[in-house]
Amino acid sequence: MLAAMPDSAPSPLSAGGPALRDGGDACPGTLRLHRADDGALARVRVPGGVLSADRAEALLAAADRFGDGELHLTSRGNVQLRGLGAECGGGLAELLADAGLLPSAAHERARNIVASPLAGLDGSPALGERLAELDALVCASAAAASLSGRFLFALDDGRGDVDALGADVTLIADGDAFLLRIGPGDEVFRIPAAEGPRAALRAAEAFLRAARDSGAWRVKDLPDPVRSELVRAVGAAAGPAEHRPRPRTAKAPEPGTHGPGDAVETTPGSGAAPETTPGPGYAPETTSGSTDALPDAHRHANPHGPAHTAAPANPPQVPPASAAALAVDVPLGRLTLGQWRLLTATARRYGGELRLTPWRGIVVPGPFTGAEAADALGALAAAGLITSPDSPWTGVGACIGRPGCAKSLADVRAEAGAALGPAGRLPVYWSGCERRCGHPHGEWIDVVATPDGHRISYVRGERRDPPATVRDDPAALAAAVAAARARAL
Repeated sequence: MLAAMPDSAPSPLSAGGPALRDGGDACPGTLRLHRADDGALARVRVPGGVLSADRAEALLAAADRFGDGELHLTSRGNVQLRGLGAECGGGLAELLADAGLLPSAAHERARNIVASPLAGLDGSPALGERLAELDALVCASAAAASLSGRFLFALDDGRGDVDALGADVTLIADGDAFLLRIGPGDEVFRIPAAEGPRAALRAAEAFLRAARDSGAWRVKDLPDPVRSELVRAVGAAAGPAEHRPRPRTAKAPEPGTHGPGDAVETTPGSGAAPETTPGPGYAPETTSGSTDALPDAHRHANPHGPAHTAAPANPPQVPPASAAALAVDVPLGRLTLGQWRLLTATARRYGGELRLTPWRGIVVPGPFTGAEAADALGALAAAGLITSPDSPWTGVGACIGRPGCAKSLADVRAEAGAALGPAGRLPVYWSGCERRCGHPHGEWIDVVATPDGHRISYVRGERRDPPATVRDDPAALAAAVAAARARAL
């Protein structure tokens, strides 16, 4: 029974592996399910967020056969299946392995790789071959099986989008080379592009050796002297260091069409993209409004009083002449079977793949003619997906909250829906407790449920402004969140 499951329960097909560090790595996988109040939870790693149409259909079948009929996107471009039965692990693992989504049982939680979702589609460098090579190298490394489910690789096409996410090992495309970054520091090391994936793996293996005494899960958790020595040792093998500050804000692809020439260029040597309005944070989620305009899967009743009246979910857009890709955001990162089926069918008709983003959105590669792009976006919008940056859902995110999580103090998804208003300058993330699971990086508005109400604060990297607390007053809470999101630089 679920009540008897440990927080992270190995499935019957688990290959075991190295001993866990003190306290245990509770990150779920497909061979190690996590117990939640709404059933067991599986997290399926999707390196770079890239899914063929066939693999997307396999995930659809898994959610339909074993889960609650929804697919939940994560802040690393992975997929979570919720509401699983306690005994489904073997059948789920077999289905995913047959689809090629589980290439190595020993490494299934180590395949955490994010990649720039528009790479190769808008004039930026393509990363597909390097992504596949890095994934294969990780799966072939006995040492890499010991990486925590929290350890993160990033492949950035040079625009700084995933470089801003604070990965443990980052490769940044720069002409005919990669820049290698270890942890959150401002030093990078230039290496030939062909050596990038292997250099990234060597850096991860060096981290494991450095972490033996401290038991650190991630580079940022290492003691300062140990982290400095790790960077020095990796740099000694890679080459001279260059100063390239990590971008402070992750810029998600805007919902709508994308084509050649759209790529955001970074300032040479700076690593920082030009100042723009931030896209959604780690999750795609005042005049406020009813969620009645949304499909049933995303309609939330206001638990505190009458519903508000929502702005249009997707204001009209001018049809493009042509497009290399379409991008959509997903309200609160939650997709119904019908929405996923439509996305998969669209992918199969055009580019053959989906790219899940670290901001709980999806890029559908083309090419599309102008008419095809307009038709596809119209169908996706009608299904309840976000196809315009002016949608009130843009930049709004939330953890699972009640009733799915026992630690949550509130149904924060319903509260986020009830507080919808015009799209703000800053993303906002609603958390049901102090853990803030899935929160953004960079600059964002933090809303946390507490026993005394909701605490709202402005976060910039590691800095946080003094919070304001709003007690049990939904109208005041919506107004405070809207004001916080609209604040000037």
